[in-house]
Amino acid sequence: MTVLIDPPLWPNHGTVWGHLVSDESLHELHAFARQAGIPERGFDRDHYDYPIERQHQLLELGATLVSTRDLVTRLRASGLRVTAAARHGRA
Repeated sequence: MTVLIDPPLWPNHGTVWGHLVSDESLHELHAFARQAGIPERGFDRDHYDYPIERQHQLLELGATLVSTRDLVTRLRASGLRVTAAARHGRA
């Protein structure tokens, strides 16, 4: 199981957000998110957004903290990355 998080850097809704991904499968990602209590509404095609307040919990559950660049590189290599064009219906 390889679930990755990057450092929360994106401010919104009064907190700062990071990304939670799997470089194995979406099934693994959804299962981990459920275990962590991350709401389904936080899912955005290839990742969940998570608030900084949950970072420690995600690490305790087994997520690995990596740089944003490393997270994207590993997500692309897994074949699970959804491109910006696909997100906006252009692919």
